[in-house]
Amino acid sequence: MSLLVLLLVLLALSNSRLIAIVGLITGIAASLSMASSEYLSTKTDTDHAEALKSSFYTGTAYIFTVVFLVMPFFFVESIYAIFVSILIGLLIIFVFNYYVAVVKGLDFKKRFFEMAGLSLGVSLISFFVGYLVRVWFGI
Repeated sequence: MSLLVLLLVLLALSNSRLIAIVGLITGIAASLSMASSEYLSTKTDTDHAEALKSSFYTGTAYIFTVVFLVMPFFFVESIYAIFVSILIGLLIIFVFNYYVAVVKGLDFKKRFFEMAGLSLGVSLISFFVGYLVRVWFGI
């Protein structure tokens, strides 16, 4: 969902295609960073093969999330794309939390609303920061 933060900040650019391209590049770079961090973190507790597998899954999940969140910006204007991207982000949070709740026997509703609230709150704050930067620099 951190990519959604980036997309909201980039929305200050008011160019859907540029937002999509920058979001895709940044999101893939962040995915590779998360995968390498996962490798280093897992390698301290397990062997090399397990760490590689874990980092592969993490990187792949992040890249798919990036593609899904950025895709609307290739097809519709930025103001509409952001709403579609938010809905996709909420759907991803829903699916992830449902899976974790079922596997670990946790309270789905509490986890979903907590994660969704945090993600949307950070996204909203980031949007206003991006807007203020746009106004400040006359972009």
